[in-house]
Amino acid sequence: MKRFSEYANRLSRRALLLAFLIWPAWSGAEQTAPLEEPDIDLFDIDSLRRGAELYADRCVGCHSLKHLRYQRLKKDLKLSDEAFKKLFPWLKRPIGTVTSGMTGEDSERWFGVAAPDLSERARALGTDWIYTYLRTFYRDDSRPFGVNNWVFEDVAMPHVLWDLQGEQKAITRTIDETPVIVKLESVKRGSMPPREFDRAVADLVNFLTYAAEPAQLERRRIGKYVIGFLLVLAFVLYRLKKVYWKDVH
Repeated sequence: MKRFSEYANRLSRRALLLAFLIWPAWSGAEQTAPLEEPDIDLFDIDSLRRGAELYADRCVGCHSLKHLRYQRLKKDLKLSDEAFKKLFPWLKRPIGTVTSGMTGEDSERWFGVAAPDLSERARALGTDWIYTYLRTFYRDDSRPFGVNNWVFEDVAMPHVLWDLQGEQKAITRTIDETPVIVKLESVKRGSMPPREFDRAVADLVNFLTYAAEPAQLERRRIGKYVIGFLLVLAFVLYRLKKVYWKDVH
C-alpha cells in the first residue's frame, strides 16, 4: 500500500509538471480570435461564381490554386467563354492549373515569405479559420503594411479587402500583465455594409473550399445515389435471408 501511494504521488507530480509545461502554449492559443463558421454551400453555383470573381480580383496576383484546373473551373461553375475571359482576361490559353502572377522569389523579396497556395491552405486550415482570418485584420502602425491579424499575429500579408471592409482597431484588456485582444471595433466604414462584406467573404471561402478538392462536387452528388442503392440492396438481402432461413429452426 505504501509503494502504491509513493507511485501515485510521483505520477501526480509528473502530471502537474506537464501541465505547467503546456500552460504557456495553451493560454496563448486562447488569446486568438474565436473562430466563426461561415454559411456556405458547395452546390450554390452563384456563390462559387462570386467567390471566383473575388479571388480573381484580389487574390490571384499572389496566390495560386494548383489543385484546380482552368477547364475544370469553367465546367463546374458553368461559365460561358465570355464570363471565363472576363474572369481571367490575361490568360491566353486555359491550360493547366490556376497560377498566380507572382513568383516565389518576388514574394519572399517583397513580403519576406513565399505566398502559399490557397487550395492547400483551405484544405489544411479549414473554412472557419479562413473565414475568421479574412475578417479580423486590424490597424497596427508597427507592422510594415499598417495592419495585423487577430487570428494570425504578425502576418506578412496586407489586408487586400480593406476598401470593402473598412478599418478596425483592436480593443485590448490586460490579463496577467499581458495585453489581450477581446474584440475588434470598426473605425472606418468600407464600401460594403458589414453583412454584405461577410457574405462576400463567405463566397470567397466557399470557392476556396471547392478549389481545395474540385472532385468533391461530383463525389457528393453521386454519394446520395450510392447510399440509396446500398439501402435498397440491404433490404433485398434481408428479404432474401428471410426466404433462405424460413425453414431453419
